[in-house]
Amino acid sequence: MNKVYVCFPGGKHKALTMSYDDGKEEDRRLVELFNKHGMKGTFHVNSGLTDAVRIPMEEYEMLYEGHEIACHTLTHPTIARCPMPEVVDEVLADRKNLEALLKKPVRGLSYPNGSYSEEIKQVLPALGIKYSRIVGDSHNFNLPTDLYEWLPTCHHNNNLLELGKEFVGLAKKQYLYLMYVWGHSYEFTRDNNWDLIEEFCELAGGREDIWYCTNIEYVDYMEKANGLQFAADNSFVFNPYATSVWISVNNTIREIKGGQLTEL
Repeated sequence: MNKVYVCFPGGKHKALTMSYDDGKEEDRRLVELFNKHGMKGTFHVNSGLTDAVRIPMEEYEMLYEGHEIACHTLTHPTIARCPMPEVVDEVLADRKNLEALLKKPVRGLSYPNGSYSEEIKQVLPALGIKYSRIVGDSHNFNLPTDLYEWLPTCHHNNNLLELGKEFVGLAKKQYLYLMYVWGHSYEFTRDNNWDLIEEFCELAGGREDIWYCTNIEYVDYMEKANGLQFAADNSFVFNPYATSVWISVNNTIREIKGGQLTEL
């Protein structure tokens, strides 16, 4: 029987995603840095909050082009303390505002103040939300097992460069690795450590063996990868989706094109 492994796009075995909250003015510098190094970020914003330190909504589409804009609730409440109708309204109103602006589905969330509950997790799929990030650090590169309690690898202030060096050096291709970095861009100004994220981008950006993705790109791709339809003996596979998925077959990378039956 063929030995088959699912791969990230292009046959890669490592993925890097960045996630930053609140839509503050410092996002401008951070986006420029990501663009310079070919990296991608997900920016979780509150469409109901407008002040001098936040990016104006009319600038979102141009500023965050090539990245993901996702929900962070309308007004950033500690939602585990709120009645469920208020939680639903906070998420849906934020999503509706962003979709009206961007003219495309917005399907991601990060919990404001890291606040969530099992009840909130259970209602998110009905609100069109595909994933939500929590606050905390795993300090590993494991793939998420619960997309509504998505624990990142690290906040940028917690061993970022040490973990980045470890991630870059990972070579065993029998595993898939995901490095997920989170934070708030204003923290770089507050902590006077823009050099930290600049050094990380120099270290981890622009590498041929890493897939740089937004949060939703990771979610969508893995859904398709896990939805491939294999013959019982691994002699062929059908990809029911419109876009390609990559697999390794006996240590050879194969692109499985959308809508096609492929002999292995």
